[in-house]
Amino acid sequence: MHKLKAFFTRLFFWEHWPTFMFYIPLIPYYLVKAIRAGHPVYYLVVNPALKYSGNGTESKYKTLQLLPENYRPKSILVDPDTNFNSVTLLLSTAGIRFPLIAKPDIGFRGYLVKLVPDENALRTYLNNNKIAIILQEFINLPNECGVFYYRYPDADQGHITSITLKEFATLTGNGKDTLSNLILNDQRAYLYYPLFSNIHQKKMDSIPEYGEKVKLSSIGNHSKGTRFINGNHLIDSELEQTFDRLAKSIEGFYYGRFDLKYRSWEELKKGENFKILELNGIIAEPTHIYDPENASYFKAVQSIRHHWHLMNDIALLNNKKFDLPYPALKPYLKDMLWLRKYSKKITRLNKKN
Repeated sequence: MHKLKAFFTRLFFWEHWPTFMFYIPLIPYYLVKAIRAGHPVYYLVVNPALKYSGNGTESKYKTLQLLPENYRPKSILVDPDTNFNSVTLLLSTAGIRFPLIAKPDIGFRGYLVKLVPDENALRTYLNNNKIAIILQEFINLPNECGVFYYRYPDADQGHITSITLKEFATLTGNGKDTLSNLILNDQRAYLYYPLFSNIHQKKMDSIPEYGEKVKLSSIGNHSKGTRFINGNHLIDSELEQTFDRLAKSIEGFYYGRFDLKYRSWEELKKGENFKILELNGIIAEPTHIYDPENASYFKAVQSIRHHWHLMNDIALLNNKKFDLPYPALKPYLKDMLWLRKYSKKITRLNKKN
């Protein structure tokens, strides 16, 4: 019954619609801009610091290394043919302890992102997923958000266009129902029942005590049940100055989203006590649009269009004013064919996990 209910919820509530539904209306806009630019993939020069400006083919690990060391988590990159003893040695050398975060070096939509509690679970994860994997220290800070930033290449100051506050799926026990029933009866959690039943498979029949808080997921992705909340009212000059300093430390980065954990908002504004989990380039979305209480489908599409407009202007500036050439089409198309094949593989692996 819950599967049928979840199906109709995803069908009628735009927050859960497939990604392509937000981009199909923008195809005419893209075609006009591409014709005017004289190149079909002109937007790939927005962020020269990242491979193809961060379109999804880039290494997340290499991108992290562009950040100042004090702002990034300890991380290692594990190739699929690395033996497990070498992995544990690399973890020890890097000072990474369990629990840790495992995720694909090239990935999207939170696929295969997992909190790994111990060595046995890590061995299983790596055996099941024969792709390049990032192993990252778990950042035990209470808050998570996404900050979308841009700066024109000829401007001294940039701007923040989107703040997404993340609310992890959490339930409160009533002393009567099992965790399984609590999930099924929650207005949002039931949509992710297969995911949560896998994460908490040993606890599904347990009965949380009255008032007990149960955190269902520690991964801040929409696909992991995390609720995205529009935090744009928090944008101010102090925060923009902090992210100006941060973004300017990455030569050739002008547009994208910082996904981070922080202790308090006041400290984040000052540039203190936060860690950047990921830096996303042109593939990034202003994820505040997925807050259904503060947006609509049409406003979401309009916001994406606005960000495409910013991306368009930055690309043209880099090409016309700073002589950054557009990429050759043949190698780009080859990489995109590889990405399509890889995406199918990672989707299959995610379903198995």
